[in-house]
Amino acid sequence: MKLDSKPLNLSTSETESQLELKDVIHCNSTTTLIELSSPSVSDKPHKPQTSVTVFATTFLTIFLAEIGDKTQLSTLLMSAESQSPWVVFLGSAAALITTSLLGVMLGSWIASKLSPKTVEKAAGIILLLISLMLFWDLIINQ
Repeated sequence: MKLDSKPLNLSTSETESQLELKDVIHCNSTTTLIELSSPSVSDKPHKPQTSVTVFATTFLTIFLAEIGDKTQLSTLLMSAESQSPWVVFLGSAAALITTSLLGVMLGSWIASKLSPKTVEKAAGIILLLISLMLFWDLIINQ
């Protein structure tokens, strides 16, 4: 099984024959190619996501995650203290755009170096560690 596969290309449609999973099994000195079919995969080919779908999903996810976030609350307080709320808006918007750009660039770089499964597992482990640290902090500080 290939562990370092390249990232998925969602911009082009793939035929069903390209979607079949293939494993290489090494037995002694011979190599056998086995085609595996997944019963959970539907008969129709996978549709690539459109730019509008990706944009809408990203916007909705980030928008809902940011409501009531400490960044939003900080912006609210700075705007209330400031005599120029539009300058606060421009500064906070520029900061959010910059951090989003860094996230996209870092994500693209990681995707070019690691397989999607590796990135998924690493993200899961990191989130689990953060959760455990928060839980530990909650127990210790009671």
